[in-house]
Amino acid sequence: MNCWDPVLLAVEAAAPIEGAANLSPLILVAVLMALVVIYLASRIAGEIAVRLSFPPVLGELLGGVAVGASALGLLVFPEGQVSGQELHALAQSSALMQFLQATAGLDEGSLVQVFSSQSEIVDILSEIGVIILLFEIGLESDLAELLRVGPQAAAVAIIGVAVPFLAGTLGLLYLFHVPVIPAVFAGAALTATSIGITARVLAELQKLTSPEGQVIIGAAVLDDVLGIIILAVVAGLAKNGEVNLSDIGIIILSAIVFLVGSIVLGRLLSPYFVALLNSLKTRGNPLLPALVLAFLLAYVGQIIHLEAILGAFAAGLILAETEKRQELEEQIKPISDLLVPIFFVCVGAKTNLAVLNPTLPANREGLIIAVFLIGVAIVGKLAAGLGAFGKPGINRYAIGVGMIPRGEVGLVFAGVGAASGVLSDALDVSIIVMVIATTFVAPLWLRGVLIEEANSPPSLLDLQAEASEQDRKDSTDETASALPDSERVGIPEG
Repeated sequence: MNCWDPVLLAVEAAAPIEGAANLSPLILVAVLMALVVIYLASRIAGEIAVRLSFPPVLGELLGGVAVGASALGLLVFPEGQVSGQELHALAQSSALMQFLQATAGLDEGSLVQVFSSQSEIVDILSEIGVIILLFEIGLESDLAELLRVGPQAAAVAIIGVAVPFLAGTLGLLYLFHVPVIPAVFAGAALTATSIGITARVLAELQKLTSPEGQVIIGAAVLDDVLGIIILAVVAGLAKNGEVNLSDIGIIILSAIVFLVGSIVLGRLLSPYFVALLNSLKTRGNPLLPALVLAFLLAYVGQIIHLEAILGAFAAGLILAETEKRQELEEQIKPISDLLVPIFFVCVGAKTNLAVLNPTLPANREGLIIAVFLIGVAIVGKLAAGLGAFGKPGINRYAIGVGMIPRGEVGLVFAGVGAASGVLSDALDVSIIVMVIATTFVAPLWLRGVLIEEANSPPSLLDLQAEASEQDRKDSTDETASALPDSERVGIPEG
């Protein structure tokens, strides 16, 4: 639930019931027009990005910036705790609302209600989009490979959380003399990785099932869990200056039980689920029953104070182990094409480029701190790549780069910090700038690293590993050929 939901409820409660009912067609029109803007922005910017050899996801993010409050002002979203007067000003600033006033007969009194409802619905659609994305990523992932790279993914996640958090917090304390609680909050904003952005780039380059891709996805999932725990800790610290250890223990236990339990139970029950799918004769199979499973696990993940996207990802992993995997991968693509761009365009639209203006005195201190936070954010995640131990030939550099983007995860930290009043304007600006930089730079950087790796000749370690594998196979073949025919086929002689 967004921080401004109480404002929406208050506005709706204040409106006459019959007036609210009459606004339904206008709210529908407003949402439809918002979707028109989103799809045009994602397609046009995505096509331009592809023709310039950039990842399409970067185009979708930049398309969102273009139609957001920083540029055209077509898509405007309330962020943080806003008053009714501020909500009215935001509605007035929306070019889309002005267009509706001029063409659909939207009167001034209904403006705030339509704007609030439209923003909320589009926001929900974007959340459904990222749930679909993580379900699709789960389907395309290899659970056996994820388990095999589990120790490396855990090491990458722990390093990628600990190094940025400690370096950011200590740097703010001793270099910029920021008070303890705001420093801890800003350090925490450096920890989590935006799995959606990185996963989209990996999927586009068909690298999801590569060792690097599996380590990145596994580490990013663990990052999300650790990030949720850290957010709970710092939010409690911000509210009352103390941390409730019992709440932290419950969150950690819930995360472990949910992720491990859902996958183990899912693997045990998946044969029965597949048998049910095979018995169904109506249109929409196996996609609709699979989405029911994904949404149910997403619901469970949300109500136990984790993330809905973790439940969707777990559902994808479970179904990826079944014979329906390929069929589901094909059927989910149109749904993904419909909903996922909403998420990326909305992330871009919510980005406020005004914080980059150095001529405003309020921004200058924040920009200086932002340079420090960007450096820590990048170096800390590059260091995380070193955690991919024990795998000769794996590209640790690519893993580190894949962990860099903060995206919507960093914006959540900034939003909670701003709503609680714990962050100064300068620190709030610096976190937002850090999120902008890592979100837009990382996809392009990761794509360049992976393409360069694909075009580069194999390293000495790779050649040695390949030669050793070939020698092992040759030795096995020679041993088999030396055996009598009866032994090779397992039939006793005579």
